[in-house]
Amino acid sequence: MTTGKINVSVENIFPLIKKFLYSDHEIFLRELVSNGTDATLKLKHLTSIGEAKIEYGNPMIEIKIDKEAKKLHIIDQGLGMTAEEVEKYINQVAFSGAEEFLDKYKDSAKDAGIIGHFGLGFYSAFMVAEKVEIITKSFKDEPAAHWICDGSPEFTIEPADKTSRGTEIILHIAEDSLEFLEEGRIKTLLNKYNKFMPIPIKFGTKKETLPKPEDAPEDYKAETIEVDNIINNPTPAWTKQPTELTDEDYKGFYHELYPMQFEEPLFNIHLNVDYPFNLTGILYFPKLGSDMQIQKDKIQLYQNQVYVTDNVEGIVPEFLTMLKGVIDSPDIPLNVSRSYLQADGAVKKISNYITRKVADKLKALFTENREDFEKKWNDIKIVLEYGMLSEDKFYEKAGAFVLYPTVDGKYFTLEELKENLKANQTDKDGKLVVLYAGNKDAQHAYIEIAKEKGYEVLLLDSPIISHLIQKLEADNENLTFTRVDGDHIDNLIKKEETAISKLSEEEQTNLKTVLEEIVPKPSYNVQLEALDSNAAPFIITQPEFMRRMKEMSQSGGGGMFGMGNMPDMYNLVVNTNSELATNILNSKDKLVQENLVKQALDLAKLSQNLLKGEELTAFVKRSFELIK
Repeated sequence: MTTGKINVSVENIFPLIKKFLYSDHEIFLRELVSNGTDATLKLKHLTSIGEAKIEYGNPMIEIKIDKEAKKLHIIDQGLGMTAEEVEKYINQVAFSGAEEFLDKYKDSAKDAGIIGHFGLGFYSAFMVAEKVEIITKSFKDEPAAHWICDGSPEFTIEPADKTSRGTEIILHIAEDSLEFLEEGRIKTLLNKYNKFMPIPIKFGTKKETLPKPEDAPEDYKAETIEVDNIINNPTPAWTKQPTELTDEDYKGFYHELYPMQFEEPLFNIHLNVDYPFNLTGILYFPKLGSDMQIQKDKIQLYQNQVYVTDNVEGIVPEFLTMLKGVIDSPDIPLNVSRSYLQADGAVKKISNYITRKVADKLKALFTENREDFEKKWNDIKIVLEYGMLSEDKFYEKAGAFVLYPTVDGKYFTLEELKENLKANQTDKDGKLVVLYAGNKDAQHAYIEIAKEKGYEVLLLDSPIISHLIQKLEADNENLTFTRVDGDHIDNLIKKEETAISKLSEEEQTNLKTVLEEIVPKPSYNVQLEALDSNAAPFIITQPEFMRRMKEMSQSGGGGMFGMGNMPDMYNLVVNTNSELATNILNSKDKLVQENLVKQALDLAKLSQNLLKGEELTAFVKRSFELIK
């Protein structure tokens, strides 16, 4: 029997592992199963090139719980180790960065990057075990070895009677980690980290009913047998070529990834690149709501089919973090840290590639079946609009497929929209004026007025639309966006230029004086306009610039325009050709005059959802009085 001391540069390495990696203690199982997978795949390679003169067979990794003895077994059928290799790979911990480790993590117990970064994969076992054994037999014709360590630098190694190749790691679970002897806990971890590992993983057995033989008698009783319970899918969809997969295969894999997701994805994008980096994956566009935060962290990152994280920020462009799916790249380390990602050039290339691939796919979908693309627009628009704002490369390509729907259900690209508006929506400066509604129901009256005049009205209702409009206007100097209930009446040439006010200039001056005495200041700026007699008597609009800046501040600008707390200011447009305007002007009773103005103003407020609280109560009371 050989005894010795593990060669590490600090004596207290094991207490450090236990203390500083405790927040990530569940990762030990991922690390040990990954090691077993590596050993098996290495053996496969050696047999394929003829260096290992053995039968590879159908190896698997097995996880066994011995609850009574408080032991957890991880068994592989890989290439195994000789006693000499155990000395080399287990006892001589490559830990030249020990001092860096101590300095960096002395004040923190939470960092997912410690294990892989410092080569401590196997030693993560000591986070949960008070003693660890390795029983291993190399594929070479050499004796098996048995290594034992009790969590101190002391170890023993002796011959073992193991006859089959591979390695068995036995963890003697510590009292503070007995949860890892529970079947449910281990099953959850295997499902989280090892669900798609390339080697079958056995965890217990299950009953399986044999098929009924064709010549079975009528009283035949189905026979059940115990079979290995393989808990992973070694060949997930992203490891295959797109030509090998059908639409049903993609949908099936989506539900394998998200068992509780009952809605089908809208479409998928298969990623497959081997230069200048390796990356495979499948991204799915699910139906998305308007809350961008809720949607995030649904993409799973893998390294060689080993789960790493669902926080892919920095690898996937931020606007695509609202998608679902899988990305697998051996060029990304198992333990991703944000500082690593920000500094790594390869990761930036990966992000740029994904952006380009998604844009190309969207353009292809739009070109191949525009009608279907339009049907899905409302479910994907938030991602694409966010992408236009956050990624210049995506913005450059987006003009070919990003849509601008109208309130009537027509869809235009930006170039199509410009062409469509040329005829009748040009302002005095020659700019094209795009009228849009943010809420079809709330702005219904304004939409109807615009449509009666022959204007096209878009329906742009995402929470970030104000930001996007700002960018579009900056890049298209002859284009301006105005919400349909904004102060656009003076901007469009095609307003009722032929309409002449029924009131003389003197009467208009008198009417404005009356109105300004009653209408609250400074919230409302009274404007008199000669509109069609069928138009509403009182119309409330808001200065487009003011409203847009407030919206942008509230939807993510963080008050960058300094307008988040500014009071709202509105225009009260009074139609001088309305019968109500004449009645207000001609009324000799000041009280009647005041009530007419207040009632009309409140009705205009009501149409804009501005009537609330005490004002709404007073309006209702006044309305009942009028009915009486």
